[in-house]
Amino acid sequence: MNFLQIFSGASNMVEGVDRSFVVIFGISLFFLIGITGVMVYFIIRYDKKRNPKATQIEGSNTLEIVWTVVPLVLVMVMFYYGYRGYAKMREVPDDAMNIKVIAYMWDWDFEYENGKVSKDLYLPIDKPIKLNLTSIDVVHSLYIPSFRVKEDAVPRKDNYLWFIPQMEGEYEVLCTEYCGLRHSFMGAKAIVMKQDNFNIWLADFTPVDSGTIKGLEILRANACIGCHSLDGSKLVGPSFQGLFGASRTVLVDGVEKSVIADEKYLIHSIKEPNAEVVKGYPANVMQSYTKLLTDEQITDVANYLKTLK
Repeated sequence: MNFLQIFSGASNMVEGVDRSFVVIFGISLFFLIGITGVMVYFIIRYDKKRNPKATQIEGSNTLEIVWTVVPLVLVMVMFYYGYRGYAKMREVPDDAMNIKVIAYMWDWDFEYENGKVSKDLYLPIDKPIKLNLTSIDVVHSLYIPSFRVKEDAVPRKDNYLWFIPQMEGEYEVLCTEYCGLRHSFMGAKAIVMKQDNFNIWLADFTPVDSGTIKGLEILRANACIGCHSLDGSKLVGPSFQGLFGASRTVLVDGVEKSVIADEKYLIHSIKEPNAEVVKGYPANVMQSYTKLLTDEQITDVANYLKTLK
């Protein structure tokens, strides 16, 4: 994200948000300077050397009215600009493209209406976009600074935000609600492109069978991704990426052994995770899922892990 993207009209929300910010910041700066100046004046004017005898100042009804009415007017001005920006953010056009956003520790999934799922948010330029937010574990908050949009993804609650991307390019997508160990790594890209290029990208995918989708949903629902990454990064346990078919060195009763991560190994590791612990990782951290998942669900998980090449 460069300087131009931060201060340009990357989305239709930029103008309203920035106007509110300038108004509130301007009023705050004015009073910061004004009040500080008055304080300095009184310190000097009523210093003991200049004013050895305390001066009795009587009350003033006019002054009382002024410092009550003026702040009220200023607060209402700030409210007006703030509400105008907020109201616009909640009025979604009927022709908006719907994209489902699934937040979880610690990643985003962006699911399009044709079933395509992406780790980055691909968008057509000048098209209203509605992001339907959901979380499967804790509270997250999706924030696209250049678009001036931010909204929470809350478990078991539907939420949304919308905008119109107006400039081609790549923009940061961040999580701004502290959600655990890898909160600061929970980023993605919003990639804005021409409509024709977006149509080509959207159509270029192979639909995933229902069993594989179930496997991913089971992993999310049981917080497995909190300890095992999908992108190769090292967490509490080994990454799921590239696991199926790979050779693993495991410890069995303290003795090293080389195994191949086939379907039998995957299912056994879910049912008895401490029987064969991958070398370099702690033992007795993961508990057996035999009582938590059915054999069919465990098979669905194994089938999904096979796809993570």
